[in-house]
Amino acid sequence: MIRRIAFLGTPEVSASTLRFIADAGYEIPVVVTGEDKRRGRGSGVVASPVKRLAVDLGLNVAHDPRVLLQTEFDLAVVVAYGRLISDELLKKGLFVNLHFSLLPRWRGAAPMERAILEGDKETGICLMRLVKELDAGPIYQTRRIALDDEISLFDLARKLSELANEALGDELSLGEDAFKSATDQVGEPTYAHKLTVDDLRIDWSSTSIEILRRVRLGRAWTTLGGARFKILSASSTIDHALDIAPGQVSGVYVGTGGGVLELRHVQPENKRIMEAKDWINGMKNVKDLRFI
Repeated sequence: MIRRIAFLGTPEVSASTLRFIADAGYEIPVVVTGEDKRRGRGSGVVASPVKRLAVDLGLNVAHDPRVLLQTEFDLAVVVAYGRLISDELLKKGLFVNLHFSLLPRWRGAAPMERAILEGDKETGICLMRLVKELDAGPIYQTRRIALDDEISLFDLARKLSELANEALGDELSLGEDAFKSATDQVGEPTYAHKLTVDDLRIDWSSTSIEILRRVRLGRAWTTLGGARFKILSASSTIDHALDIAPGQVSGVYVGTGGGVLELRHVQPENKRIMEAKDWINGMKNVKDLRFI
């Protein structure tokens, strides 16, 4: 019977599963998370969302996963931890991973982001056993969700986190039979490599739908007058009455290689986030604005 669950995770999307395990009444002997990071020039270090929650819950926190070699646990749950688990640790006990994709599609670091960028029509989560090969272990539980052309990365992460907790809870409810039956992955793997800055740069020759996929990730950028300009939310329109060249700005509308993008929230370099209409109303020479 599973009573002691070690937890490994780092970002906000991991924290809800840690809280789920704690609220379910399991003993959590240790929480392993990423190192504290410095945020901005001259700023102090900031703990990960998982560490902050673990401290609030009064749990033991470690940054070195080798602490698990001296820890007694029945199960180790991994959610977006950010580091590979060594063979030495995998031999210590059962490690399972809540991975935010429909494996074997999108193994790797950025499965949600890649699903959005590629225009996938569905995604989901897999509860899988960790093995030496990256995200290649057999699967205990799967949950699916439809993807549309509107959902943001933030909202997708929240929904998939809820599904992940549901899947973990259903497996644990099996009691003595939990984590006894798994299915091998079927299909050709694809890999979700970590996003680069260039992955988030907008190419205005792309269609408005393709550009909106980058915007939905929350960090899309372009340049205006040589300065970086973030587009944080927008919508797509195929209004043929708007004859705008790719990158050309007309009010809150921007031309693309197919369709028109309507800006909602933007952030010019070194300025606050603002509504697009407030930004454009404060601009001079609006006839000559063009994103590059």
